[in-house]
Amino acid sequence: MELEQHISDLQRQLVDAAANGSDDTRVVAERLAAGLDAAARVVILDALSAAVAEITRDLAPGSVDLRLRGREIDFVVTAAGTERDHDDLPAAPVDLDDVSTSRTTLRLPDALKSRVDDAAAADGLSVNTWLVRAVAAALAPKQRRSAQRTLRTGDNFAGWAR
Repeated sequence: MELEQHISDLQRQLVDAAANGSDDTRVVAERLAAGLDAAARVVILDALSAAVAEITRDLAPGSVDLRLRGREIDFVVTAAGTERDHDDLPAAPVDLDDVSTSRTTLRLPDALKSRVDDAAAADGLSVNTWLVRAVAAALAPKQRRSAQRTLRTGDNFAGWAR
């Protein structure tokens, strides 16, 4: 995704808004528009990051990643069950909306249970739904390997930056 057109539109709209003002107003608007590039990029990236986080939360265990290369933005969508290298056996996709369920008793330390409750509430989910998604995400082969490498070497990390 190229941001140049969107930022140029924003700059043009700022100058157009000042067109009915005095000469001083137009000059100030042109100066502001010229310096708008960096600030607009940060705001747009922040909005896109928030959207990607919300979409990823709803797609779990699938995900959407926002990647910035130079001045260009790429979206990478990974569907549930497709996170694997070519040498892996295909992972069977998990249908999180399947009506058949099994009951499992899970004993969590109180401190961890409290954190799970907070995370589920922050995502607007029930604890059960949050745990189902967390387990499904943990079973995705690529994510497991990435977590194991991180624990082994400490050189890798994953997450969101704002």
